Formats: sequence, structure tokens, C-alpha cells
Amino acid sequence: MNPESNYIEINKHSWNNRTETHLKSSFYNLEGFLKGESSLNPIELEILGDVKGKSILHLQCHFGQDSISLSRLGAEVTGVDLSDKAIENAWKIANETNSDAQFICCDIYELEKHLNKQFDIVFTSYGTITWLPDLDKWGKLISNFLKPNGKFVFVEFHPVVWMFDDNFKKIGYNYFNVEAIVETESGTYADKTANISQSYVSWNHSMSEVLTGLLNNSLRINEVQEYDYSPYNVFSNMIEFEPKKFRIKHLENKIPMIYSIVATKESL
Repeated sequence: MNPESNYIEINKHSWNNRTETHLKSSFYNLEGFLKGESSLNPIELEILGDVKGKSILHLQCHFGQDSISLSRLGAEVTGVDLSDKAIENAWKIANETNSDAQFICCDIYELEKHLNKQFDIVFTSYGTITWLPDLDKWGKLISNFLKPNGKFVFVEFHPVVWMFDDNFKKIGYNYFNVEAIVETESGTYADKTANISQSYVSWNHSMSEVLTGLLNNSLRINEVQEYDYSPYNVFSNMIEFEPKKFRIKHLENKIPMIYSIVATKESL
């Protein structure tokens, strides 16, 4: 069977396979989180602003740490993810932390079958759109779930990062979305030595593809920022040059690693 046509099943299995390792990893620091630490970074906190009293739809939420962190700030949060194991654990963590965050397990392209509500904010971050083949459909669902004048907040790894081979020594992938990328990995970004392996299907998306997917769906771009560091140590050859700020050692500050977008749904 063509992996691209079966990507939902392949990627659901991939994320289910990672979940237990991620829950135990120092990367996600579940112990600290359960004691009250936030999983959110300064980048997204700054552009989200005050979320108290706001309704937030969190797309591709994994096992819900960011969703619960947002609920701790006073937001009414609904998290969505493809992985049933991740969502099962999101509910457990929410119960353990007395969070009122809600969770839905589904392919986000199918979310309208599970949720009939509009939100003040739609939020998604770090390693999300690489799992989606069609950013016009993505932009449409964001627009559909936002209230008029509602805000979309997005933080993601820069498409330049995904062009490199694993060691950041040469260009290994096309900048543009020309085809599905089908690969198998050992370990996982949260624990590279973990005794697990999983196949996955992903796509690279250029900046123009991202922006067009939003602009074509009644979303006005308010702000775009690029950052020369990552808040996560998830790639090879990274160094921490300031607390929780990482770069590829031999590339220093020469490439963008993260970008953020804030957009507003235009009122009719």
C-alpha cells in the first residue's frame, strides 16, 4: 500500500509507539510538570498574551502538557491529537493536576465531526505541520474554528531546518513540498537512545505555502518572526548557548531555527 495514502494509520502508530518513552523522558519532565512547572516557552507566551478567560483550541497537543499549562493560566482549553495513547494520558495528567482541559482524539482534518464550537484562539506549536499534507485544508479548519476576530498563534521549526541531513552537514531534502517523506527512525527526539523504532510519513512546507494556506482562508497575517535558536535540544550537534536556547554548533546563528505567526480571522 502507498504510505502516503495510509499516512494517518502509519503516523498514529508512530506516535503511539513514542508516547510511553516521552512520558518517561527528561525532555518532557513530567515529574516537574505534575508539581506545577509550565511546558510553555517564552516565545509562545509572549505572542499569546493574557489568555485568562479565553477559549483556546490546541491542535496536535500530544499528551496535553501545553494544553494544561494554558488552562493553568486561566484559559478554557480543548486539545486535539491523532494518538489515542497520547490523549488517554492527557486525560490522566489533567485529572492528576485538577485541570479542566478537555481532549479529543482524531485526525485534525476530521475535527468538525467531533467538535462544533468556535474559539477565541487557535494554537499549535513545534513539529506539527510536518505531519499534514495539505495546508489549505489546515488553514480552512483554523478559520472555521475561530470566532470572528479570533487569533491564530503558531510557532514552528523553520523550513530551512528540515532541508539538512541529520548531522546538518549538507542539504538532504527539498525546501518545497514536492512529495511525502517516508522514513524509519530509531529512538525518538525526546530520547535518542530509546530502544524503539517507528516509521512515519511527513511533508516539508515552505514559508509561502504556510502563509498562503492562512491567507486563502480569511486569516489576516499580523506578525511573522524568525528566531536563530530552538528552545529544544532535538537535533544533532546542538549546543546550549543560553539557558533553554540551542543552536547547531557549527552553524552558530547563521540559520533560522524557529518562526512564529500571529493571524486574525477577518470578520464578515
